[in-house]
Amino acid sequence: VVGDHMGMLATVMNGLAMRDALHRAFVNARLMSAIPLNGVCDAYNWAEAISLLKSGRVVIFSAGTGNPFFTTDSAACLRGIEIEADTVIKATKVDGVYSDDPVKNPEATLYSQLTHDEIIDKELKVMDLAAFTLARDHNMPLS
Repeated sequence: VVGDHMGMLATVMNGLAMRDALHRAFVNARLMSAIPLNGVCDAYNWAEAISLLKSGRVVIFSAGTGNPFFTTDSAACLRGIEIEADTVIKATKVDGVYSDDPVKNPEATLYSQLTHDEIIDKELKVMDLAAFTLARDHNMPLS
């Protein structure tokens, strides 16, 4: 649990860096955290996030779900669904979804397109099962 809390706080630090970089580029951004951190960032509120997005602001979500045992992938899917996003984008060190880890297995095959169910059935390790299931059950596209 302590490790999960440390990870959540690390995402807040990353969010602070992202918000600062956006502000330096004259982009109006707001950082929201699932863990209240008064004076550092705003507490997460889905209605406020939607309002900010509709007004053209960038919203950065941090601290995952605020609960241990949930990954940032699950949090990203949850927040995407809550704010009615068009898609959830997962950025990683590889250029797509492979049949296996392409760093460890050079024979891994790159998929051009997959359904949520195919990812779950093939047990592909791109996101955790809870994140995929949540996205699938709410018809949330993943990129």
